[in-house]
Amino acid sequence: MNILAEFQKGGIAMYPLAVLWFLAISVILERLWFWLRLLNQENQIVTRVLEAAREDWTLARDIAQRAIDQPIGRFLFAPLNLPRADAETFRLALESSADHELSGMRRGDKLLEAAIALAPLLGLFGTVAGLIQTLKGINIGEFSDPAKLQKVTEGIGISLYSTAAGMTVAIVSLAFYRLFQAFIFNQVRIFSRAGNDLELLYRQSPPDYERLRLSAEAQITEGYSAANTPTTISNPSETTTQDSFNYPRRRKKAQFGEPYESSSDTNSPDSENS
Repeated sequence: MNILAEFQKGGIAMYPLAVLWFLAISVILERLWFWLRLLNQENQIVTRVLEAAREDWTLARDIAQRAIDQPIGRFLFAPLNLPRADAETFRLALESSADHELSGMRRGDKLLEAAIALAPLLGLFGTVAGLIQTLKGINIGEFSDPAKLQKVTEGIGISLYSTAAGMTVAIVSLAFYRLFQAFIFNQVRIFSRAGNDLELLYRQSPPDYERLRLSAEAQITEGYSAANTPTTISNPSETTTQDSFNYPRRRKKAQFGEPYESSSDTNSPDSENS
């Protein structure tokens, strides 16, 4: 069967149907790859972050930060990255992050909805146009001729190609659209459960911000001390520190009625002879 010949028999409506089919298949393949990667790693990320949060909030934040390429990682990292947050701010950060990630998961849904709605209508339009072309030059009296009757039936059958193509595009798009909606509904439950567990841990044992601040200050102090340690030279006679420099003497301010005396004058030979 020549696919191109059969495609052309469907009439002009087959061309927009072909465009819809290409767009729908592209969205379906991209979304399938997205959900395959997401579902394989999601439970592991949630488990690791919650287990780390029971012991150390800094470790939990680092684990979530390493998983920010996944929606669940960005969802958990948003509240954990807040410098100082109370329980209410922590909950608001979870809700805002969940709304943003769930809206991103619905990417491509509008195109699938358009394919579901337009494809049957385009197919029906092609069928009607084909029937008009087939029946336009046929007289009622010619139906008694078997050859004429066969030609009419073949024309009607060909005009139904566009309807079949439109129904195919709509059915495939609708099937995967419902599948992706089920995945999103499952994500809402996962985000809700993970967010509630993380918020409960935060309320029971919030981070010790004072200890974290002291730890950060200690690390900064250690780094500053290491950076300012004087360099030791192998020859002791060549060892020089900042304290061994001889700074020039500060000029003495002359009193009213006394001659001005500089540091260079006191060290000159004339001053010794005097």
